[in-house]
Amino acid sequence: MTTITPAAARAIYQRIADNIARIMQGQSAATRKLLAALASGGHVLLEDFPGTGKTTLAKALARSLDAKFKRVQFTPDLLPSDILGVSIFNQRDQRFFFHEGPVFTNILLADEINRASPRTQSALLEAMGEGQVSVDGERRDLDSLFFVIATQNPVEFRGTYPLPEAQMDRFAMQFTLGYVQPAEEVAILSAQQHNHPLEQLTSCASLADVLALKRAAEDVRISEELKRYVVELVAATRTTTGVQLGASPRASLALMKAAQALALFDGLDFVTPEQVQELAVPVIAHRLVMEPQARFSGLTTQGVVEDVVKKTKVPA
Repeated sequence: MTTITPAAARAIYQRIADNIARIMQGQSAATRKLLAALASGGHVLLEDFPGTGKTTLAKALARSLDAKFKRVQFTPDLLPSDILGVSIFNQRDQRFFFHEGPVFTNILLADEINRASPRTQSALLEAMGEGQVSVDGERRDLDSLFFVIATQNPVEFRGTYPLPEAQMDRFAMQFTLGYVQPAEEVAILSAQQHNHPLEQLTSCASLADVLALKRAAEDVRISEELKRYVVELVAATRTTTGVQLGASPRASLALMKAAQALALFDGLDFVTPEQVQELAVPVIAHRLVMEPQARFSGLTTQGVVEDVVKKTKVPA
């Protein structure tokens, strides 16, 4: 098990971020969150309008790492066995052989995840929560690096199913990419005039580098006061007016781990309140369920979390 210095870990992060920036114009903030989730062992849900670069960001990360990558295009007729795998009977040997599904990889792109039925979406629950799958009564462990990047179109779009609350809770973060500035969009047009720059992108970090980066993030110090601050932020969502279902302790854990990764990226060996505040919305908001009345009055989960951050006392 390789242990590296914080400086070496930051160098790995910077190398990956710079490589992705060659493809993703004006998305440094999104890349920062994506890599924080990767380094903290969480999974990411990208929700945005079609054509904003969700799939491209996932592919750019996959090409930047020397790791196994699989993509599943979620459709209404997709079955759980299409993700997990299936046992096939071999006539010659008179035995069943397990044929691994795309979940047995390092990076899994679940494209347009909310176009599949809830039954198929839930096939990922065990894999994302416990790093294992159960097929035909047998437990099969996934790789030490298993990172899901799921994309979804806004739920108002035709042919989409809302993700169940338990599925949403398995994602460490949800965020959007948004539209880039006009100058950056012009640069995208120029870059793709003849071919897609993704075709020329090569890996800049190994699987061992990523695992070392994860261990370095775990070693970043976080004080007891900041742990209490994280818990207070999450707990406040459970008592806020208009919120039907607040964030779970899994949100507290994800917020702490992601903040440790951000502190590492920022060149610090300890977490500050700023890193926790930066990640509060992408880590907590998607886990909340609003009461119908509050939703109709215009209250959003993002607004609730922003308000909680403003009202919660920051440790000195």
